[in-house]
Order: sequence, then C-alpha cells, then structure tokens
Amino acid sequence: INNQPILSVNLMENAAKACTGYIVSKFKKNTRFLFFAGPGNNGGDVLAIARLLFQLGFIGKVYLWGKKFSEDNLINQQRLRQLEVEIHLLQSEVDLPVIHANDVIIEGIFGSGLSRTAGGFASQIIAHINLSPAQVISIDIPSGLFSEDNSLITSDPRPLEEKVIFADITLSIEMPFLSMLLPDNQDFVGEWVAVSIGLDRNFINNQDSNFHLIEQQDIKNWLPERKKFAHKGSFGHALLVVGSYGKFGAAVLAAQSALRSGLGLLTAHVPQKAVDILQTAVPECMLSIDENEHIFANLPDWENFSAIGAGCGLGTETATANALQALIVKQHKKLVLDADALNILSQHKEWLSLLPPNTILTPHPKEFERLFGKSENAYNRLLLLQEMARKYKIIIVLKGQHTAIADAEGNVYFNTTGNNGMATGGSGDVLTGFITGLLASGYKPFQAAIVGVYLHGLAGDLALSSHSPETLIASDIIKHFSLAFKSLKN
Repeated sequence: INNQPILSVNLMENAAKACTGYIVSKFKKNTRFLFFAGPGNNGGDVLAIARLLFQLGFIGKVYLWGKKFSEDNLINQQRLRQLEVEIHLLQSEVDLPVIHANDVIIEGIFGSGLSRTAGGFASQIIAHINLSPAQVISIDIPSGLFSEDNSLITSDPRPLEEKVIFADITLSIEMPFLSMLLPDNQDFVGEWVAVSIGLDRNFINNQDSNFHLIEQQDIKNWLPERKKFAHKGSFGHALLVVGSYGKFGAAVLAAQSALRSGLGLLTAHVPQKAVDILQTAVPECMLSIDENEHIFANLPDWENFSAIGAGCGLGTETATANALQALIVKQHKKLVLDADALNILSQHKEWLSLLPPNTILTPHPKEFERLFGKSENAYNRLLLLQEMARKYKIIIVLKGQHTAIADAEGNVYFNTTGNNGMATGGSGDVLTGFITGLLASGYKPFQAAIVGVYLHGLAGDLALSSHSPETLIASDIIKHFSLAFKSLKN
C-alpha cells in the first residue's frame, strides 16, 4: 500500500478479481457457492468475490460473522447490498446453513493476522464447514492457520476440525505463507495456488528475509551457455563413492543421473563385485575399484576430481565408516553426502565438525532427525535446519514436498517442483548423482543444490505426462532430465 501506492480497498478488489478469475475457470455456472466471511479484510475479500461472481451470473448465499468490521469489509458489505444480495448474519448455531455435497464453500473467516487459536462461535462455524461434504476454497490462508508457527494449534487439546479450516484449495494472494510449505499443514492447505494481483516484484524481492521460494527464472539465470570449442575437460570430472553388495542399483542410478547433469567425465568408486554391473549398465562411467569385493573400504585417489558424491547404497560396515571418515578428513574437494554416508555420520556426530565448508548433505526427514535430533513440529525442524547449516557452515537439503535447502548463512530456499510420485526408492540416489554432477561441472555448492533439486523435481513432473504417480520410478526421473533442461531453455 505504501510502496505502489494503492488504496487498501482497491488492493482488495484486485485480489477479488484474481481469485474470481481462478474460480470461474474451474467451476460451471450452475455451481452453488456458499460464502463465509469474517469481520476483517480476509472477510472483505470473500464479500468482493461474492459480488463479482453474482455479477457474472453465478448463484449462492453469503454468510457473515462478526461484530466489529474493518473499513474495507464494510465497504464490500455495502456494495453487495447495492446488488440487492441478502447477507445472512451468523450469530448462533441455529443460523448455520445446511451444506450439500455439490456446494462449493469460499471462506475467509480469519486472515493471516491471527494471534490466538479460533474459539467461541467462530470455532463452531469452522467445525460446521469441516464436517460438511462440500469442497472448500480458502482465500489467502485457511481460517485458523497461523502464517508461520502453528505450535498453538497442536498444543490446544480441542479437535483440529474446530480450530482450522481443512481446505481443498487455498488461493494465496501473490505468494504462499511459510506455513503452507510445511508438511504438518498439508491437510489444512490442500492445493495452494498463488494468484497474482500485480504487486511490485522488485519491492517484494528486496525485502529482508531468510526464506525464499525458488522460481523458474532463478534457475534459468544460472544455466551456463556451452561455448563452441568446449570439450569434456571443460565440464569437470566427478567421483561417486557408491554401492555395496545388494545395493549396486543405487550406484547405477546415481551414476546415470550424474551423467545427465552436464558434467564432462564421471568415475565411480565401487567394490569389486560391482564392476560388471556398472560397466554394463553405465558404459559412459569409468571405474575406480575398491580392494574389497563387497563394500567401500579403501580410499580412492581423488586428485583428478572436481567434486565427490558419497553414500548411495554404501552400507554402514565398520570398514566403510573408517574409510568415509578418512575421505571427509583428508580430501578438500567439493563434497555431497547422502544415504548411508549420513547414517554413518549420525553414529559419529563429532565428524560433523570435520566436514569441509559448504559440504552438501541431502537427508530425508528421518535421516535429518538421526543427525540433528527430533523436533516438535515441522516449523521447529525448519529452525533447526537453519541452525545446523549455520553451525557447521554446510548446505543441507531437507528432502520432501517443497524441499528446503539451507545454506551456511541460514538462508532457506523452498523448491516449487516435484510431486508425490517421486516418493519412491532410488529417487534420492538420482538427486545425489545429479547434484554431484552439477557441482563437478562448475556450479557453486549452493547453486548446485538449488538447481539440482529444482531440475530433479521438474524431471519428475515431466515424467507424469506418461506415468501415474503410482507407477513412477526413479529411472523415469533420469529419463526426463533432458526435457527438464530443454523446457527451461525454451
């Protein structure tokens, strides 16, 4: 409001128009909408949306709760009444309407300025909506959800359906709130869709924040152009320390993925029993062969490599742990650690302080917990993620939907690609190989982590064009890296 500048009521109108545009694109004219508006500006948004939909010929009823209304809310009440639309006041349980399965609820009872959990009659309205069979669209944020820390909700003993709306879709104005990116809140948020209302992007980008959302243009800006006279030596040489007897598939996936990253050369250090498998499955990969038949037990020569990735299918034998410790201590190359390398680290936490600066760790939530301890909720785990990345001067890739990448300064970058079909064995090995390849080819460590996670998710999204989430497997991601690169460049 101060920056552009724009009157708050006009900003509300812009938000209502953007949300209405989305709603009109998704629902037919005979859809019956039930609008639940609260006393604040979030309720004002809903009242404005109701007016715009009625003007377009949609049908429905408007329900209003509250006693003291914001100025912009009152303006939109008046605008609705000028259309001769009746506003039904909700004052007690008898005022709550019957909701049918084919109704669509658009709600804005509370906004992002909530300071305590929903209570009183408001909690009855929330429960009434949650227990109905209708589809629910929340405007900006599901009513009752806090924009960041939701510890108050979990500490409140009342049933969740009385405290927070369980939305099917959340229309987030311009960008999501932090809480929408955390797994604890997925049942409240449903699918979030950011609707743009024309806010000044330069102003937004210049705000001081440790939390960032990765967007397509960020990644595109980091993709280097290949020079005409470049050769394989121009794009780095990666070393993967991977595989143990029974887990050589992880080595294959990591190697195949690394080769799709744009690096020039790849060597995998593997046990003797893996030689035929790797040379058959990944002929483009050279091999460094361990003296042990079944496990990683001896250090490879790392002098000729620009980056090293270790852990995929490695096992946790004592000899492997000793060799990993020596690798961490003695080499000073760019380093990526995943899977069993992280499991070994969690058994020897004193080694964390030995990691070279900007080492990349890629744990899933359970591996993160084993490394750094339990957290009460996803928000507290996010704070711990920042703390541990700063403490050890490393980069931590906490995997999941909206993977969170923390750098050594405590900045966190949330990913915007990927899907639940990628929750399958081997997907992490693919990510590790890919990030290692990017690191070897010249990306800075934090860029390699961010670009790797984004393109890994994008390849998974592209794989869904020919697969269902249930049938997508890790090698499908590898097969779509080429399309992921192309889609960015085009």
